[in-house]
Amino acid sequence: MVNYYRFFLKLSLILIYLVIVAGAIVRMTGSGMGCPDWPKCFGYLIPPTERSQLEWKPNHEYHEGEVIIVEESLRVATTDFTSTQAYFSENWEPYTRHDYALFNPVHTWIEFINRLLGALAGLATLLLLFSALGQLKSDTLAPIGTFIVVLGMGFQAWLGKTVVDSNLLPFKITLHMGMALLLVFILIFLLFKEKKKGLSLPQQFSFKLFSYIALTLTLIQIGMGTQVRQFIDVQMKKWSLEGASQWLNEIPTLFYVHRSFSLLVLGIHLYLAYVLLKNKKMPRVFSLILITLGLEISTGIWMYYFDFPFSSQTLHLVFASMLFGAQSYFILEVNRKT
Repeated sequence: MVNYYRFFLKLSLILIYLVIVAGAIVRMTGSGMGCPDWPKCFGYLIPPTERSQLEWKPNHEYHEGEVIIVEESLRVATTDFTSTQAYFSENWEPYTRHDYALFNPVHTWIEFINRLLGALAGLATLLLLFSALGQLKSDTLAPIGTFIVVLGMGFQAWLGKTVVDSNLLPFKITLHMGMALLLVFILIFLLFKEKKKGLSLPQQFSFKLFSYIALTLTLIQIGMGTQVRQFIDVQMKKWSLEGASQWLNEIPTLFYVHRSFSLLVLGIHLYLAYVLLKNKKMPRVFSLILITLGLEISTGIWMYYFDFPFSSQTLHLVFASMLFGAQSYFILEVNRKT
């Protein structure tokens, strides 16, 4: 069962990162409301591909929960029935959670793929839990940790529902992303536990202290980034994707703090890199930290000076999540007892 446990542990981590990537693409393309209901999409398990599928039809068999668009608003079938030659409003009820009633097949399928990846990640974590139960006698922490992950995936699914119901309220999007990073950390911790041999790292107190400071500064930077992203989300709704050059109008002071703070984050990591090189030790995980940090700063510059080119936001978010994952693993290694 140990081999299965490690396999599903790595698979779960990969799938959650794919969900983060998919979520970033959803935001980049403005596809968050591609499926205006949850967990289905316009009331279907497999979403529609044409607007005509969402129009009322005579002599058509409808099922409870299916959605149509009538006068630019959503209507939900109250029961199973077959329509006649005339539309009867008694068979339908308005969708009351929000008033968004647009259909864009590209947005719909991008959001659907995002949800599908989320479902696959949930299934992988469930299989991870079952495989961890085989280690209950020898390692009680593995079943407990994986059980928390499964609960977290359930909570994450509920958060996804509230995001859609709120018509993409920026705060709830941020909470949704934060929960994904928490799940990443738990899985990385469980993966770290499986590695018996630690990295060869400097043992000076100052190195450990600065490692903790580096992680703390990164978390502060990510926190400020989520606040800036909430501002950009509002601007996206106001100016649309075509008006990206206007997104930085009335920009808050926090944006400039966030931009300048990245130099402090970079500086302390360069110092840690200097200490590692001085001790002739440069683990791959720290090389990954430096690479993702450089890419993160580069995409931030790219967005600011070139009016948010297509894919720049997605890459910025993905690199931030990769940086968080790599730093989480590194700080666990720093804290490993020799």
